Amino acid sequence: MGTLDVTGVTTPSITQNGRYEPFEVQVARNQITGHTSRFRFGWANNIGTTPQTITTIVAAGATYVYPASATAMKVSSSSANDASPSGTGARTMLLIGLDANYNEVSEIITLNGQTAATTVNSYLRILYSEILSVGSNAGQVGTIYVGTGTVTSGVPATVYWQSEPTYNNFSFAGSTVPAGYTAYVTSYTITSQSTTALINVSLGLAIYEYNNGFAELQSTARLSSNGSFDRHFDFPFAIGEKSDFQLRAWATTGSAVNVTGEIQYVLIKNSGANGTV
Repeated sequence: MGTLDVTGVTTPSITQNGRYEPFEVQVARNQITGHTSRFRFGWANNIGTTPQTITTIVAAGATYVYPASATAMKVSSSSANDASPSGTGARTMLLIGLDANYNEVSEIITLNGQTAATTVNSYLRILYSEILSVGSNAGQVGTIYVGTGTVTSGVPATVYWQSEPTYNNFSFAGSTVPAGYTAYVTSYTITSQSTTALINVSLGLAIYEYNNGFAELQSTARLSSNGSFDRHFDFPFAIGEKSDFQLRAWATTGSAVNVTGEIQYVLIKNSGANGTV
């Protein structure tokens, strides 16, 4: 795999004829076997005084609850215009997640407005979604939900994922490590915004190690309202297979504090019995 240089000749990333691209660029171009770069982001409005997952899915002061077992999901929109084949909004969506064995699975969902489309796969975790095709609106019109239970006006009783209008994307500052891989977090960022002065915001990288059943805060910081914090690890922070991780934030007072969080990491396939990737 390579790219065209200015002469129109395909050149690989590896060192050749004096040419070289940084290792990180090669990973991003899927040229390093067993390595995959990942980036996740989320935002939350009106955070409370108890640790809250940085995502739009949960209420103030709450943490994200994962599915207890792998199950077929219902995908629907708050708008009837997010439908195939002739809706003005989103028409099809890619959904990626993990099955009961924590292996990655994916499918393309044909949207049907407020009427739920049921997934073919059963999902233990939802990892990513992406709008693939749209109508004249050039994006989704409503909020697209992924969840279980009775669907009312396009909203499932239990929501595990949602794609936001305007962004055409998800909001969840966290993920789960697939089976056979280790996640190495290289950096994360959090920003806060509030109209009220003298409010401190605390944050933490929460990790649910596989089969532990509880979260551990492994990296923490504090910032003032209208502040930002960047954590760059000199040695990437390792998170084992099948573990969940997420950014959380909480404020000194219950006020209108809005936060955003971003995580950059790379998935590396664990070594096999012969010591190879």
